[in-house]
Amino acid sequence: MTDAVLYEQEGGIVTLTLNRPETRNPISERDVVDGLVAALGRVGADPSVRVAILTGAGSAFSSGGDLRAMQDALEERAQDPSSTVAYYTQGIQRIPLAFEALDVPVIAAVNGPAIGAGTDLACMCDLRIAADTARFAESFVKIGIIPGDGGAWLLPRVVGWSKACEMALTGDLVSAEEALACGLVSQVVPAGELRAARRADRRQPAPGGPGDEAPAARGTFRDPSLAPAALGRGAGDRAYHRRAPGGARPGTRADVDAVVHPPAALFALFPGSCSAIARVVRERA
Repeated sequence: MTDAVLYEQEGGIVTLTLNRPETRNPISERDVVDGLVAALGRVGADPSVRVAILTGAGSAFSSGGDLRAMQDALEERAQDPSSTVAYYTQGIQRIPLAFEALDVPVIAAVNGPAIGAGTDLACMCDLRIAADTARFAESFVKIGIIPGDGGAWLLPRVVGWSKACEMALTGDLVSAEEALACGLVSQVVPAGELRAARRADRRQPAPGGPGDEAPAARGTFRDPSLAPAALGRGAGDRAYHRRAPGGARPGTRADVDAVVHPPAALFALFPGSCSAIARVVRERA
């Protein structure tokens, strides 16, 4: 495990902290992916863990992708589109699959902005508590790409189809209060009280219970037939052409499969991705 993700345990409660505050905790880089997947695997392998909390170091929860690194990677993959599948399946897509494998519930303590894949990361958790300084955005459209981390499957299940479409098609920022109103988070607290709020919410099993209530309850809300880990990869190309006659319709297994396992033709659909990311990088420089 790397220092990209900190692992702290207190009794049956584990706190995972994304630890790249200097770049606002992006999750697109391999060391962060490796660290988070390893940490989740450690949580799942420890029978003493009852609940996990995920948060970010510094002022942000997660900025999603490191745009400078993404620009370089996009330019490389534009020369070889077939490498796109490996980039995703061996990279960021390992994160939602690691969450799906867990029996332990995970609370996202969203301490600041959760942008792009940062919003999707919060949606991978079972419960979200936000500081009043938190902001959310499904902002992929602003740089000419689509979620490659399962976000198009996750977000509608959290906020509903209409709100998910609004967020994905506009890329606009959603305040903490707006997130509370649409069900993206279940609680908003003053930033200085987030730590206390998350501690209050990491509830242990009820006294006298056998201790297995939380994993059982988490399993109750799952539909194994729709779980990302249960999907095959053969239908991905069809889902990306769902607008053509006879193509897969939004919300089908093929559509979900394509989101979790993008086809090699991904960048052919978004030829402006490199230039869009470059523009954003220049604006932030």
